[in-house]
Amino acid sequence: MDTHISSEILNKVRQVEIKTNRLVDETLAGRYHSVFKGRGMDFDEVREYVPGDDVRTIDWNVTARTGRTHVKKFTEERELTIMLIIDVSASGEFGSASWSKREMMAELGSVIAFSAVRNNDKVGLILFTDEVELYIPPKKGRSHILRVIREILFFQPEGTRTDIGAAMDFTNQVIRRRAVAFLISDFCLPGGEDSLEGLRPKLQITNRHHDLVAVLVNDPRERELPDIGLLTIEDSETGEQVELDTTRLDIRDGFTRLADARRRELRRSVRSSGVDLLELSTDRVYLPELLNFFSSRERRRH
Repeated sequence: MDTHISSEILNKVRQVEIKTNRLVDETLAGRYHSVFKGRGMDFDEVREYVPGDDVRTIDWNVTARTGRTHVKKFTEERELTIMLIIDVSASGEFGSASWSKREMMAELGSVIAFSAVRNNDKVGLILFTDEVELYIPPKKGRSHILRVIREILFFQPEGTRTDIGAAMDFTNQVIRRRAVAFLISDFCLPGGEDSLEGLRPKLQITNRHHDLVAVLVNDPRERELPDIGLLTIEDSETGEQVELDTTRLDIRDGFTRLADARRRELRRSVRSSGVDLLELSTDRVYLPELLNFFSSRERRRH
């Protein structure tokens, strides 16, 4: 690798580390712990029932064998496994605001990764397009996290399209222990409603094995067209182009209606699969929405 390029990459990774470390230290580390710690429990021992024990923990096999009521005792898992499953298809390069969708995905992944490190958890990474392009097994430690962030920021995928189902299948195959999995994507899928309908069972299966969180990153220009005359729009994943006359109000309104309908269908598909959905946009600061999302999960948990 060219020395100048290598130095530039290291500087960028360091900048992201400094920024996200500050966010984690000031706001996120404690919230992360309260939301995700204790989600998994390790079996410890069986002991006799005492008044006040949760009847749902009764071990009926031991109770029947001994003639006395026994309950299972659990302890909180000492560590979690966090999987970052990030879409690096071509549509993520789009951005009409101060940064692209992929840049926002990268910083969000970095924030989650550093929150995990602060809580002594393992972090793994899956980067995907229409196939899994990179897999980094879960590990701990700062050097590991910096490698994860470097790959999120600078990995050059071979594919351009998106297949979230393939990423879910891969996750279920390689991650055997229950994990908290963040699926971060713009969900620009080929096939419209049919592809969303086909995605639902994939999400359901992954959510049964893991605690799956879907994060939708979008850009305002994907919903609203500016009034700037003739505009050629290209699908970055397929190369298909269409020319629109944006001076016509009916064209702009129709574009927005189609985008809104697709967003509603995406929400329905994700939520009906039992998966929490966080929606972010490149023209808004993501931290308040991330904190609100964590708070809502914590309230439901309690």
